[in-house]
Amino acid sequence: MNPIAPPDTHHLTAAQGWLELENAAEAIKELEQISPESRKHPDVLEVRWAAEAKQLNWEECIRVATQLTQHAPGRSSGWIHRSFALHELKRTQEAYELLLPSLSLFKGIWTVPYNLACYQCQLGQKEPALEFYGQALEIGGESVKDMALADTDLAPLHGKIANA
Repeated sequence: MNPIAPPDTHHLTAAQGWLELENAAEAIKELEQISPESRKHPDVLEVRWAAEAKQLNWEECIRVATQLTQHAPGRSSGWIHRSFALHELKRTQEAYELLLPSLSLFKGIWTVPYNLACYQCQLGQKEPALEFYGQALEIGGESVKDMALADTDLAPLHGKIANA
């Protein structure tokens, strides 16, 4: 994909700034000023997803993340973001099914097996959830355990996680 050029780069930078200031609505206004061809750039899609997520626009997040998986399939974020948005909409089985193929694509990204663990746990599949959690822990280290113990999606496994 071609790099983003001015003035689109300026709008992207401004949108990132608005997000840092916790103003997603202004970030989206900046992103709307980017040329139509640059709006499909993965960097723009990443910022768009973050702005929509900040506003809890999960359906739009799914659309944007799906575009990200199409335009940059080698970026784990599109896969992760899409499933996260699906899970937020209580479409956890779909979130799991769409994220699962990325496990083999992103072997060094602990977030993939971690999120799969969360989804399996919420679907009542505790043993597979523990296996995915173990993979995430192996990749991400002890900080993953701390996160898991604070994660309500993994609450049914907190006892096993704490004692492991």
